[in-house]
Amino acid sequence: MPESRGRILTGSALILLAAGLPALALLKKDWGLLSLTLAGVALALAYWGFEKSAASSREVSLVATLGALAAAARVPFAALPGVQPTTFIVITAGFVFGPLAGFMVGSTAALVSNFFLGHGPWTPWQMLAWGLAGATAGCLRIRQPGLKRAGLAAFGLAWGYLYGWLMNLWFWAAFISPPRLTTFLAACAASFAFDTGHALTNLGLFLLLGPRVLRTMERFRNKLRFRADFPGQAP
Repeated sequence: MPESRGRILTGSALILLAAGLPALALLKKDWGLLSLTLAGVALALAYWGFEKSAASSREVSLVATLGALAAAARVPFAALPGVQPTTFIVITAGFVFGPLAGFMVGSTAALVSNFFLGHGPWTPWQMLAWGLAGATAGCLRIRQPGLKRAGLAAFGLAWGYLYGWLMNLWFWAAFISPPRLTTFLAACAASFAFDTGHALTNLGLFLLLGPRVLRTMERFRNKLRFRADFPGQAP
């Protein structure tokens, strides 16, 4: 009974927080706080969904390992504008292991790598952006299970720009006034060179290493009997 009461109180507090912070942000017209709160709520829901998915210890260990690998791939290239091998690993993981696992790998990679590169209000948005890259890759596998290297390379190319636009959305809401479409487009124009470097990095990695990395991850998934929840896949 005490445990059940504690869960109810915790859930109620989270609901009040999730409702109260956006209301406060709207009242004060603090769009940066509003965007940060919405990103935090989305992350909390994703982590809650992963916890409720009854993932085995092997699945949790694999997600944590891939997240750490993706984080480690980011740190050495931090000084090179737009070079983000993390996105390649996150998309590949999501394509092989499913949307939820892909989201967890991407968000974990951002969280862990920022212990080395620096945390700040941008961290939740990086977690959300890379998480969405992994999740949409898993959804892509469900819709196009036979997608070849060229298709994944195009997907990675697109996410080079999508990641930059999502981060621009946070920057635009927090620091640019007035928050109009023209100022958002100006922010995207300012980051175009960096986003292009990110997109071309993804394209090159998928064309050069995509099939080999996919095969390696597929072998791990089959050996560990990872439940990726793809249609027609045996549990």
